[in-house]
Amino acid sequence: MDLKKTGELLRILRKERGWTQEMLAEQLNVSTRTISRWETGTSLPDLDLLLTLADRYQVDIRDLLMGERRKDAALDPVARETAEQLAGYSELEKRNLARRMAFFAWVGVAAFSLFLLMEGTGWNSSLWGDRIASFALGFAYGVGIVLALYISGVLARLGAKIKHSRRNPPTV
Repeated sequence: MDLKKTGELLRILRKERGWTQEMLAEQLNVSTRTISRWETGTSLPDLDLLLTLADRYQVDIRDLLMGERRKDAALDPVARETAEQLAGYSELEKRNLARRMAFFAWVGVAAFSLFLLMEGTGWNSSLWGDRIASFALGFAYGVGIVLALYISGVLARLGAKIKHSRRNPPTV
């Protein structure tokens, strides 16, 4: 799969319909920067968005993935169903990740609340109390940092770089 070819095909299909990047971004609920990244081959839409784009552009999803229109571009129902199942799985994974992050956030709130309770009542005056309060505060800060990195997308980019480096180890 060639991201540049896919991006170029996405750009051509959008222009054939007379749509601007802003118009398409509004239809898909994404930013114009995201559309630009797709069209320059910097990134690829999620599978559910690829299905939506294939519908909007009336092309087979395989054309989008390959970055070129095939002559026998008749829509294959089996391939379509498989892609829809994969998109559903992708959406399920996103929801599960969001649930895990929400749980993680609540655990962080609970740890910070424990710290505040210990500070406010003086329960941290003993050695063990102080250690527990310090742990709770450190844990709450750690959760906050991880959530900030997740929300900003830094964790996703880092994960993608790690996957890329595992697939393409440096040559010496």
